[in-house]
Amino acid sequence: MKKKIIIVTIIMLIIGIFLTATTVNAEEERAIDERTESKIVELKENAASSLEDYKAKYGSDVYGTVAYILNIVRIYSIPIGFLGIAIGAIHQYVIGVRKLDTLEKGMALIVTCVTLLIICQVLPLAFAAFVKFGRG
Repeated sequence: MKKKIIIVTIIMLIIGIFLTATTVNAEEERAIDERTESKIVELKENAASSLEDYKAKYGSDVYGTVAYILNIVRIYSIPIGFLGIAIGAIHQYVIGVRKLDTLEKGMALIVTCVTLLIICQVLPLAFAAFVKFGRG
């Protein structure tokens, strides 16, 4: 008897949750979609204007596009690099205490992430110097 009551209660809860989830007002749902759509359009316009600024600054479509991409790589390489360094440190100092093969993998990951981080930070500077002085 108790099992039947528990099963009926669970079914009633599931039906109640389903009914409350489907009775959301259509206007509220549309307002959320419009706000999200406007934010996406705004981000797209900002990126397009930023790309146009780079093209105007470098005087060429190709150089401006490359500079824009290198700037994005420079910005996003910092958190990704630190995340890789943290994972490598965990492998080196936490997991590597028990497993020696993981110890070497952790150190290799740290060295790789630091190297890539430095390259991603210096590459935009080298590109700007090349465009300014090497192009003539």
